[in-house]
Amino acid sequence: MTGRIAAAYRLAPLVMDLVDSRIPLKIVSLGHRSGAVIMVHTDSPYRRFAQLQGRRVAIPSRFAVDYLFLRKMLAREGMSVRDLEIVEMPPPDMPAALYAKAIDAYCTGEPFGAAAQSAGYARPLALTRDEWRKYICCVLTVREDLIRDQRPVVQNLVDYVQAAGSWLDTAKANREKAIRIASGRSYFNQDPNILRFVMNNPYDRVTYGDLRMLRTEFDELMQLSLQARTIRRPIAYERYVDESFVKALGKIEIAL
Repeated sequence: MTGRIAAAYRLAPLVMDLVDSRIPLKIVSLGHRSGAVIMVHTDSPYRRFAQLQGRRVAIPSRFAVDYLFLRKMLAREGMSVRDLEIVEMPPPDMPAALYAKAIDAYCTGEPFGAAAQSAGYARPLALTRDEWRKYICCVLTVREDLIRDQRPVVQNLVDYVQAAGSWLDTAKANREKAIRIASGRSYFNQDPNILRFVMNNPYDRVTYGDLRMLRTEFDELMQLSLQARTIRRPIAYERYVDESFVKALGKIEIAL
């Protein structure tokens, strides 16, 4: 496996598209549920999503699942992407752009919503926890040659991902331990106060305990992606998902 990445977290629709392009990959686990937000300025007049009509809204990319969340909200209001001025912007730049009122809203994943909210100049207009409870985005993706040649390694990785998710959702103290680890320089080097805000405001802003891979949920993502024209054609579930590792989970104790 030298010189190439064998496993990584990727956006679920991107994996579908890569597999359709004959890149040998499989999704073997979810990473989390929920965790996307639509943020507006604290002093803005927007209280309902429909009030964003004609406004400038930032998204990370049209290939991001956050964009599908935005489209889902538009469809619910009988609106379309033509009713907004949509701009693509790196998520780390979104809070500052909202602060300067260069945009009216942004739709992205955490912690970039919490960064602006905890600073006091932004508030959530919509959270996936409220609007799309089973929202999935980041998925653990593995090359098929690793599955073929080192199956026990992949199984061990999935075991730990699933166990860590359950551990995170079991107790607030566990989340505090995770914050201290993840905010360190050797990991994500993030402000621990922002991570703490994400974890606790509200507690289920992002969830990790239910990492089941359900065909119906991936089918919904695919339909939204087809409507958004970010994938070209339907891709069979079995081509991009391998459920066998989740079905064969081993018992792992997270000792931290």
